[in-house]
This record gives sequence, C-alpha cells and structure tokens, in this order.
Amino acid sequence: MASIVFLGFIVYSLYLAIRSRRGGGEQQSVHDFFVASRQFGAWLVFFLAAGEVYSIGTMVGFPGGIYAKGPTYGVWFLGYILLAYPLGYFLGPKIWEAGARYNAITLPDLFKGHYQSRTLELIVAATAILFLLPWGQLQFTGLVAALKGLGWNFTPLHLILISAALAFTYIAISGVRAMSYIAILKDVLMLAAIIVTGVAVGMHVGVDEVFQAASAKVSNHMNPTELRFSMSTIFFQSLGFYMMPFAIQNFFTAKSANTIRRTQMVMPLYMLMYPFLVLASYYAISQNLELSSPNEAFFAAATQLLPGWLLGLVAAGAALSGLLVLAGICLAIGPIVTRNLIPSMPEQKQKYASKVVIVIYLLLSIVMTLSTPNLMLTLINTAYYGVTQFFPGVVVILFRLKVRPMAVGLGIVFGQVSAIAMYVVQPDFAGVNLGLVSLAINLVVLFAVNWMLPRPVAQIKTA
Repeated sequence: MASIVFLGFIVYSLYLAIRSRRGGGEQQSVHDFFVASRQFGAWLVFFLAAGEVYSIGTMVGFPGGIYAKGPTYGVWFLGYILLAYPLGYFLGPKIWEAGARYNAITLPDLFKGHYQSRTLELIVAATAILFLLPWGQLQFTGLVAALKGLGWNFTPLHLILISAALAFTYIAISGVRAMSYIAILKDVLMLAAIIVTGVAVGMHVGVDEVFQAASAKVSNHMNPTELRFSMSTIFFQSLGFYMMPFAIQNFFTAKSANTIRRTQMVMPLYMLMYPFLVLASYYAISQNLELSSPNEAFFAAATQLLPGWLLGLVAAGAALSGLLVLAGICLAIGPIVTRNLIPSMPEQKQKYASKVVIVIYLLLSIVMTLSTPNLMLTLINTAYYGVTQFFPGVVVILFRLKVRPMAVGLGIVFGQVSAIAMYVVQPDFAGVNLGLVSLAINLVVLFAVNWMLPRPVAQIKTA
C-alpha cells in the first residue's frame, strides 16, 4: 500500500510539471526557463524558496543530528536559519534589483554586470560549481534513505538512477516553472508527514515519557568552547545562507522587490514543524531502535508507528524534497556553465546546452556518490566555507560601492583557500568557526588590495 500511495504522488508531481507549461508558452526564452521571466508572484516565490530551504535534509539531517549529538545540535540548525531570514528580508529585494539591473540569471552574472571583469566572473563561476558539487550527493543520500523506507529491495545504484531520471524529467518539462508547482505539493506532503509522525509519537508513547527517556541518554550541556563554536557557526552560515547560487537564482524569479519582502516575512512559520521532528528523533533514542545510520532516525519512527498508506505519504514528501533541491542545483549549474564559463554561446543554444551540462552533472554526482563518499562528505563540510566568501563581493554590488574587481577576486580566493587549508589542518581558534576566520581573511585582503592599487590617472585635455 505504501508503494502505491508513493507512486501516486510521484505521478501527480509529473502532472503538475506538465501543467506548469501553460504559464510559459513554448518557453523559447532562456530567461523564462531558468528564472520564469521574473514573473512569479509571492506565493510561487515562497514555495520555491521554502522548497530549497526545507529539503530532505530537514527530514534526514536534523533528526539524525539530534539522534547522534543531542539537542545541542538543534541550537545551531535552528539558529542559523532564523538569523538568515532578517538578512533575506533586507538583502533579498536588493539582490532582485541588481538582477533586474544586469539582466542576470546566475550569481556570476551579477559579478560580471557590476565589476565588468572576466577574471572575477570566472573565479565566481568556477568556485560556485565546485562548492555546489556536494549538494547533489547529499540529496541522493537522503533519497536512498527515503526509498528504502518503502521496503524496496533495489540497490543504491538503481535508487539513485531513478532519482536522477525524475529530477531531469522535471527540469526538461518546464524548468523552474515545474519546480515551483511541484514545490507546493512537496511542502504539503512534507509538513503532513512530519506532523503526523510527531503526533503518532505523542499518541503511542506520550510526549513527557519520550522526552524523559531520551534526556537520560543525551546531553543538554555545552561547554564554553562548544557554545562559541555554535554561536560563531550560526552567524557565519546565516551570512552564506542566501549566497548559495540556487538561492540567488530563486530571487530572480520574483516579479518585484516587494514580492521578496512578503515571502521573507512568513518563511519563519515553517519552523513550527521542528518540535515534531525532535519528537521523532527522541522516540528513536528512547526506544533504542537499531539504526545503520543516524540519518534513519525519522524514517525509523515513521515505520514503527504509521500504517502503510501514511508511510507512502511520508516517503513521497521526503523524496520530493530531495528531488526539488536536486533539480534546483541543476538549474543553477547549467546556466553558470553555458553563460559564464562559455560566454560566447548564443542564448538560443543555452537552454539545450544547459540540459547537456545537467546530465553530465547528475552522472558525475552519481559516480562520486558511489565511489568517493568520503570526499563528498568533506566537500559538504566545506561548502559553506567556500560559498560565504561571495558575501563581501555581493554586498559591494547591492550597495553600488566602488571596489576594484581584483581586490574582490583575491579576497574570495584567499578566503576559500584558507578555509580549506584550515579545515585540513584544524587549528585551534578557541571554538570560533574557522569559516568566520577565513571570511575575516577575505575582508582584510579585499581592503588591503583595494587600498594599495594605484588610482587611475585622470587624463588632462589639452587645447
């Protein structure tokens, strides 16, 4: 029964993707395919943005972190998202205005338009792709966990191939428009799955009983070093939250700057689902459920407590969460390659070429997921270290400051290289997140280089 319900929702998601084509005509424009010609209203932008934020990591990573590390993990997870929303409220509309000003589709388009530097455009494009690579692996890992929850006896390779084929199908049908329609279904299913599982824990065991049993087995205490790390990580990752290339691309789909403001005002309401996720993870702890990985905590609770048809709904919500983010990553990487790494490509060919790039990216992610999982996990840990280094350069763009492109580019490179080097060496900063240290290095290099470079000599006209 679970598989029938699951497949029913997947088929319905394909119907929604096909229906979304009605809003974009034949979609000959590359701008329509990737950013919906900047036509989305508040509701579609809201669901599209929420689809990227509350991904399969919400159902896998958060309960898994609570299961493995206790409630202190939740302080970081909730904190950086909540701190990011006020930043999104103020910076998001300015990002949209800059995108409209430079007719941008990608993050590197913003740098190209403002700085007029091919070198800086290449730096941003190449490193954006590098630090987006692990997010595909992350989604594939969650998708395998969700599909295994249905009891399917497929190998991980087959499950990953099915997921990749579905993600590409959504994209091929109508690009970002398909994602926005599917995001509505995904959010409904995800919220229902999380709330139903949390309620089932309360009904079968009791909220007080679960918390008391779990609290005896996990620590609620953070020492000063752990507290500094948690607080500095919250601050650092909140700065990088909207520097993700797919997050900035989502802003470009809105029809006005005010649309962005309206969506950011209601985004925190989604945080109300996290107590139900805590209940599910505490249930797994209190019942001593045998898990092959902490990432299975939520699905283990759902499997224990829910009937088959509800389990199918849970799996569908989780699967669509992962597929939506995977498709979003693909829609970000495709145009970065065809517009920024290969700038001479005519717009008429960019959409087709981007689909080829997306297929290559999906195949590469599959190979790396299966053959080098440890490398990908390392990149996941360093992803925010790299992406957040774009923050100073983006702020310069948004406020139209006069900073030399060489200074911004060297700041990004020094920040990213120092972050990776420190991640390998693991120096002691008394608990301060090393990403914050690398961002400080970025800023020092940016200001120093911009100050040291000679000012252009004004030409004196002679009669």
